[in-house]
Amino acid sequence: MALFTKEEALKYHEVPRRGKVEVIPIKPCRNQKDLSMAYSPGVAEACKAIKENPELAEVYTGRGNLVAVVSDGTAVLGLGNIGPLAGKPVMEGKGVLFKTFADIDVYDINLKASSAGQIIEIVKALEPTFGGINLEDIKAPECFYIEDTLKREMNIPVFHDDQHGTAVISGAGLINALEITNRKVEDMKVVVVGAGAAGIACAKFYVALGIDPANIFMFDSRGLIHKGRTDLNPYKKLFAQAQDAGSLADVMKGADMFLGLSTKNLVSKDMVRSMAKDPILFAMANPDPEISYPDAKEASPNCIMGTGRSDFPNQVNNVSGFPYIFRGALDVGAAEINEEMKVAAAQSLAALAKEPVPAEICDMYGVKELTFGVDYVIPKPLDPRVLVWETPAVAQAAMDSGVAKKPIADMEAYKKQLTQRFNESRKRIAGVVESYGL
Repeated sequence: MALFTKEEALKYHEVPRRGKVEVIPIKPCRNQKDLSMAYSPGVAEACKAIKENPELAEVYTGRGNLVAVVSDGTAVLGLGNIGPLAGKPVMEGKGVLFKTFADIDVYDINLKASSAGQIIEIVKALEPTFGGINLEDIKAPECFYIEDTLKREMNIPVFHDDQHGTAVISGAGLINALEITNRKVEDMKVVVVGAGAAGIACAKFYVALGIDPANIFMFDSRGLIHKGRTDLNPYKKLFAQAQDAGSLADVMKGADMFLGLSTKNLVSKDMVRSMAKDPILFAMANPDPEISYPDAKEASPNCIMGTGRSDFPNQVNNVSGFPYIFRGALDVGAAEINEEMKVAAAQSLAALAKEPVPAEICDMYGVKELTFGVDYVIPKPLDPRVLVWETPAVAQAAMDSGVAKKPIADMEAYKKQLTQRFNESRKRIAGVVESYGL
C-alpha cells in the first residue's frame, strides 16, 4: 500500500528548506556580552577547563550527545552501491530518527573513501568531536573489519546499525516467538538467506541467545554456505555447514525459523508448508519480502510472520533499536556497545510486547487492539514507551558489564528524566517545523 507518490517524496526533501535537518544554536547571541561568551574571549575559559580536565568536554560542549552517522554509500538498503553523495538523504534521515526518538544530535559524515583502511583512519580522527559513531550502509565484508577495528581502537561507542539493529529487533521477536510456539532455543533449526552484514550479525546474535551454530543454515547468492566451498570470507566461514545439505527447498524442510535478508519471492508456500509446525518467518527483504504475508499465512495459518513493512503485523524496524541503544550508552558514558547491552535491548523489547497497549498507540496504526501473540511479538516502532523500557535496560547492562564511566545511581529517577527530556525535545522540534509552515 503506497503512502506517498514519488513527487510527494521529492517535495518533502526540497521545500520549504532543502534537506531534512538544520543546525540551530541553543545559546543566545543577541548583544556584545553574548557574543563575547559564545566566542572570543569567553570561549577560552571553556577551552582551558577542558585542557585541564578532558572529561569536562561533556559539560562544556555538546560532544556527549553528538553521534556521527558515517557511510560510504556502498550498501544503501534497497538501492545498493549508490555512493556517498546519493546516500546522503538516508544519512540525514537517520539524523531525524535519532533526534525524534531519543533527542540525540547527529552530523552525517558521507565519505568518498577508497578503502576500508581510509574509512578507519578518518573515523578515528573524528573521536574528539563525537560521543559515538553509527556506521551505516557500508558493504560486507568491509563493514565487519571496519567496525571491529574501530571498536578496538576508539574509546567511544561504535555501532554498525545494519548489523546489530536488525539483530536486536529480530532477536526480540525471536524471544517471544519461542515462548508463543513453546520451542526450546537450543533445539531450533534456523535457515538464513542473505550472508551480508545483517544476516551474519543476526546469526551471531541468535547464538548469543542460545541457538546452536550447527543448527544455522546460511545461504548466499551461490547457495548454502558449507565447508566444501573455497569462496568464503572469514565471516561466512563462521556459519559453514560440515556438508552441502542441498537447495533452499531441501534445507527448509523441518526448519523452525526462516530469516530472510535478501530479495523478494525466494520462498514458496510449499516451502513454508514443509517447515516445522507453526514456524517463525522473518522475511525482511524491502520493499517486498521473500514471501508475502498473505502467502505465508495461507501456507501456515499459525505461523509467526514478520517483515520490514509497516502495513503488516510484526514490523522489524531498526528505529526500535539504535536511538535507544545510543541514548543509554551516551548517558552512562559507555566506552563501547557490547553484547550484553544488545541482549538487554532485545529482552526489554520482548518484555514490553507483553504489556497492555494503550488506545492511542492502537489508533496510530488503525487497529482496535494489540495483544501479545502471533501477530504482535514486537512493540510498534511508534510506541513511546520503548524509550523508558529499552534505554534504561541498555544503561543498566553497560553498568553491569563494566563499560560505563558515568553510572546512574537512581534508575527510576532516570526513567522520569528520559520522559521529560523526550517531551521537551518534541516540543522544540515541533516549534522549528511549524516555523516553516509544515
